[in-house]
Formats: sequence, C-alpha cells, structure tokens
Amino acid sequence: MIRRNFLKASSIAGIALTATLAPSCIASGPDKKDDDKDEDDQEKPDTFELNEITIGALQDKMKAGTHTARSIAELYLKRIAEIDKKGPKLNAIIELNSDALSIADALDKERKDGKVRGPMHGIPVLIKDNINTGDKMMTTAGALALVGNHAAKDAFIIKQLRAAGAVILGKTNLSEWANFRSTRSTSAWSSRGGQTKMPYILDHNPSGSSSGTGAGVAANLCTVGIGTETDGSVVSPSSVSGLVGIKPTVGLLSRSGIIPISKTQDTAGPMARTVTDAALLLSALVGDDMEDPATLDVTIKGPSSNYAIFLDANSLKGKRVGLEKSFLKGANQDVVATMQKAIDAIKTLGATVVEIELIKQLKDVDKAEFLVLVYEFKDGLNKYLASSTTKIKNIKDVIDFNKANEAKAMPYFKQEILDLAITKGDLNSKEYLDALTISQGVTRKVIDTLMKENNLDAICGATNGLACCIDLANGDYDTGFSFSSPAAMAGYPHITVPMGAVHGLPIGFSFFGQPYTEGKLIGLAYAFEQATKHRKKPEFKKDLLG
Repeated sequence: MIRRNFLKASSIAGIALTATLAPSCIASGPDKKDDDKDEDDQEKPDTFELNEITIGALQDKMKAGTHTARSIAELYLKRIAEIDKKGPKLNAIIELNSDALSIADALDKERKDGKVRGPMHGIPVLIKDNINTGDKMMTTAGALALVGNHAAKDAFIIKQLRAAGAVILGKTNLSEWANFRSTRSTSAWSSRGGQTKMPYILDHNPSGSSSGTGAGVAANLCTVGIGTETDGSVVSPSSVSGLVGIKPTVGLLSRSGIIPISKTQDTAGPMARTVTDAALLLSALVGDDMEDPATLDVTIKGPSSNYAIFLDANSLKGKRVGLEKSFLKGANQDVVATMQKAIDAIKTLGATVVEIELIKQLKDVDKAEFLVLVYEFKDGLNKYLASSTTKIKNIKDVIDFNKANEAKAMPYFKQEILDLAITKGDLNSKEYLDALTISQGVTRKVIDTLMKENNLDAICGATNGLACCIDLANGDYDTGFSFSSPAAMAGYPHITVPMGAVHGLPIGFSFFGQPYTEGKLIGLAYAFEQATKHRKKPEFKKDLLG
C-alpha cells in the first residue's frame, strides 16, 4: 500500500498528520573527488551476462544446453552478492533461499529426462516477504515482531509457482506491514530489512510496499518477481523502477497464505521487465483455491489459463480508451509532456482517446477506503497471527512488541494505524459496512458507468508521480500523480507499463478496466510497449547529479 493515498483520509479517525515540505535528496557536491569514494562505490560497467534477459531467452539457453537452471541461479546469486549486498547496496533482498540450488538441480534432472513443465521451468523468481513459503525462509512482512515465523505450508500462489517449475531465489524487503503501520512512514523501509534503494538513482525511494521486488527485478537480480497490492503496492514500485506490473482483479489469484491488509482489495501480482514475462508469470499463478472463496466466483480462471495469447502488437487498433483529463494539467509539466507522448503513441496505434473525469467523481471516497482497510486489517491480521509460529498472536501483541523494542522497531516513525485498528469492532460494524458501500460500491458504479457511457475498453493515465527522495525523518511526500486507488477500491485489474523517464527517473503508464479483463489490458500494454520500447536498465547513479 502506498501511504500517500490515504494521508488525508486518516485525519477523520483523529490521527494527527505532520505537514512537511518535500525535501531535496542529499546530493554529492560537484567538487567531490573520485578518490574519496569507497572501493565498492567505484563506477564499473554493468556487464552482467543476464542483464534484461527474458523468460523465453532463458528457456532457449536451457534447451540449447548453454545454460542450466543451476548455472542461471548461480549467476543471479552472484549478482545479488555484488549489487545488493555490495556496490550500490540496494538492500532489496531480505533473505535468500538456501534450497535454491538444490531446486534448480532437480529441475535440471527433469529437463534431462525429457520433462519440461512449461515457460517457468528453471526460471529464478523473487517474492515479497509477506507471502508464506513452507521452507526454511521466514515470512515477516518486514517486521521484527514476526522474526522466527516459519510458515507450515506454502501460500497457494507459491504452490502454483513451484508446480510451474520456478526456482525461488529468496524473499524481498518491503514497506513494513505493507506500509500500513504509520501515517508518516517511509516506503521501502522495514524494521527487519532496513531501507531499500531505487536502482536508477540511489538516493530516491523505490516506492512501496513491493519495493524490494521492484528494485530486484529492475536491477536484474532475478528474472521476474511477485509483489502484493492493496492500493498501489504493485503498480507504484513497478512504475518508478521502469517495470511492467499487473494488479489483477481481486479473486483472480488466491490470497491464502499472504499476510493481509484487506479482504476486499488485497491481491498478489507479477512484476517483470516485459509485458510478455508478466503475462507468463500471471498464467502460472492462477487457480481455484478452496481456502480463498474469491477465487471460486468465476469459471474463466484456472491452471490452464494462458495470458500469452493476448500478446498482439495490434491490440490498440480500434479500441476506445478513457484518459483521466485532470492529469493534463498536472503540476509537473515534464511528467505531463511524457504522458502526452504516450497518448500520441496510443492514437498512432489506432486507438480513440476520450477525455473523462474519474478522480473528480471519487472525491472523498478515500476516507471510506481508509476505514475499510483499518477494519479489515485488524480482522485479517488477527486471523493470520493466531496460527503463526511466533509468540505474536494478535495485533495487540504487535503493538506491545513494538513499544518494548521501540529503538529498533520504531526508530523513525511509530504505529498510529495499528493503534487505531485495535479500537475498531468486527466486520459487522455499521461504520465498516457503510464505508465499504462507499469505497467499493461507489467506485465500481462510477467506473462502470463511465466505461459504459463512453463505450470504453479501458481507462488510462500516468500511474503515479516521479520517485520521491528517501527521507526517514519526514516520511514520504506527494509527487503530484497517483492513479492506483480507483482500480484498487473497486477490486478491478490494473497494469502499468514503462512510458519514459524524467531526469533519469522512470515513470509508468496505466491501463485499467472491468473485472477479469486482464487479457485485454495485457494486449493494450503489449501494443504500447512494442511500439515505444521505453524500458531501460538502471545505471545506479548516486543522485540526480550522477
């Protein structure tokens, strides 16, 4: 969850907010001498053998015998040691999987015996540390309070991932508790994992809460990764790290075994460097799960789903796309100009662009969203913690642990949201039900009406603003654009794809639409991607000055 979406809303619950000015990132002075740099900071050409490689290219290498699942995994593990733990020190990985190479060996044996499970066979994946793995790794949501929590079994999507033949390299850092602990938090920081950096410009924030996954995939620490989103936590870090991120319809992917915020908005989602790879990963994760009834609502999902069939470079031809018109007058004119080029590209590809007003119609709906999330967070987290392998069995235990370990657990910001959540009742409370009617009900009605009246295939706009600076003293600040909330509140699918960069900071372009239209959105994003090719690998600059 990205914090800036509900800052104003949280004031209705009596949480005091501190107004701060957007700080400037600390820049190294122009007179700084090269010999002042540490050895690890010396600039070196990034010649990593697997830079920007795709799932398809890796399959070709394994088929030809020039690489194996083990050799590929070893290359990524070496890359993590050199880039994540040394050099730029991205700090994207919170824990490595000690079984990764043995898993790769078993998959290589299968291939040698003539069995290839599919596109994900032998492909290294990083996953967010709020997703259960029934192995030696912990699942902590980045919280010191949950250190020692070893899940009894895999989350359903991890079971699907293993069945598809993926190699789980490790778990990624995140904004602690998926950024639902404090109203003045800093994205990409957790008490267990520390601060993750943005790989393009290191003193900027990679956004959250799936920050480690975003930074890891962008920096070529893996082939693809998995994040989770409640409101913005897949699409925002994807946008600022030049990635493709898919936030599916709530219910397309199972949530069982994932540390929750919201039963009405939570979903996992793929993060990748190309639309093709994101589609292949999404296909591997879908399936009906009896432990998550939301996955049983429709019959169009299942293990045989193949989103790669929607990868058509002509997908925008003849489509009608609604553009959020308020973005055309955004405060950051560089972002507006970049978005205008994206719109021109869409038109050139044969789409009709219709200006619409969506955000204006959803004014103040975020207040209801915040209430919904607070209630659902308490309910879902208490249920998850009750079966944890730590002494932390409910949200009160988390609060008490943080207070008792304040210097380590809360050195920069506190836990106002946890303190509020514990005061709320159950999900039969009138306040909760009324808020849900507004947050989910009104948002769905507005989106559905706009799309029907304008005969739209999708709605589009800038995914969010440019990455903000890392500022642990003040927390995150608004950078002018945010387009995650409508699809998040409605539970509708949303895909972001690179649309360019401003001052070396990547920014994404969003398409979202009605439930279970992932295939259509993937097609639109693929057509845009193939025509524009905006994805560029990071250069790990220290600051905007280079």
